[in-house]
Amino acid sequence: MQTGLYVAISSQMALEKRLNTLADNIANSNTVGFRGTEVKFNQMLGDTKPVKVAYVSKGEEFLNTSNGSLSRTGSALDFAIKGDAWFQIETPSGPALTRDGRFTLTDTGDLVTIRGYPVLDAGGAPIQLNGNGGEITVGADGALHQGGVAVASLGLYEADFSKGFMRLDNSAVQPAAQAEPVVDRFDVGVMQGFVEESNVNAVQEMSQLIMVTRAFDNITALLRDGEGSLEEAIKTLGGAR
Repeated sequence: MQTGLYVAISSQMALEKRLNTLADNIANSNTVGFRGTEVKFNQMLGDTKPVKVAYVSKGEEFLNTSNGSLSRTGSALDFAIKGDAWFQIETPSGPALTRDGRFTLTDTGDLVTIRGYPVLDAGGAPIQLNGNGGEITVGADGALHQGGVAVASLGLYEADFSKGFMRLDNSAVQPAAQAEPVVDRFDVGVMQGFVEESNVNAVQEMSQLIMVTRAFDNITALLRDGEGSLEEAIKTLGGAR
């Protein structure tokens, strides 16, 4: 049984998945609010008696939860979150979480993202403001004020992404587990006039991309050599001339 070939193929599949995540991270290194994807690989033992053979698992994706740097914009409707929390927005695929706090007001006073998705409060309802109600300010807790009067509150949410997630546009992610409003968290707050940059280090990701590409090429060469050796063995044992 050519276990070596199977081990090499499992390694290639794992490396291909890592290549895809690295390429996506690099492509979004300048995307506001983007959080990079990492992959965790585990060793799997094959049932090949009497020798145990180790394979590489297909890998589990997880989010890099480190915060990106903050960039000052001065816009009253640009918001950044301090700490590990998310804004919740309503998308065509349902409620989703995002760190992209570039919001705008519609003609009817709805607070929406740059893609036009409604921004939700802590109760999951769309936030509506008065377009002619004066200056908009926000407190550290996300409370929105107009003319010194509290009119709404930005919902801050947390979620368990270990059970899986799906990426959407607007730097949004949709966790498999239901997101919950942040309650009594003094390490979480909102800053007005700032946006959070991507937490992807493009130089570091590019270096990893080169290393993974080289590893992929090396395994391809090993597979090619192993296949050639197998053909020669078959010819020799089969008495081919």
